[in-house]
Amino acid sequence: MAFRQRLLHFLGIRLSVDSALPGCRSFDLDEEVIRAVRELAEREQRPEGEVASALLAFALEHRDAAEENLRNWQTLSAREQQVVAMVCKNFTNQQIAERLFISPETVKSHIRNSARKLGLRTKLELRQALVDWDFSAWSDNDINQPL
Repeated sequence: MAFRQRLLHFLGIRLSVDSALPGCRSFDLDEEVIRAVRELAEREQRPEGEVASALLAFALEHRDAAEENLRNWQTLSAREQQVVAMVCKNFTNQQIAERLFISPETVKSHIRNSARKLGLRTKLELRQALVDWDFSAWSDNDINQPL
């Protein structure tokens, strides 16, 4: 199943061809999604269709960015991945250096190179871009092993 189809399924949206308008599609939403869209539209004083469209566009953009981050993540070296994982777990550069048995300057270099490969510029952007990622699998035992 294609990503967009999975997303629509997850959101409770079923595409159905509208027989009155050849080639056009309409969305059938489950009751919970309809209620949430209605409430949001009412709060924002916007049409429901506009709110639903904006939410779907946002979700697709967010997912596209996540897929790009994953592709870029795979270009990082094992050491760069370790450093990024530790950055995302809020370790300081000094803590990273001590745990990986490298200098703080090397840590800075790995952060700079990783950020560049991910299309980012700063450590903060790095954390923000990967905020939804789960780095809990990067246990201290894994991190403490020198490469």
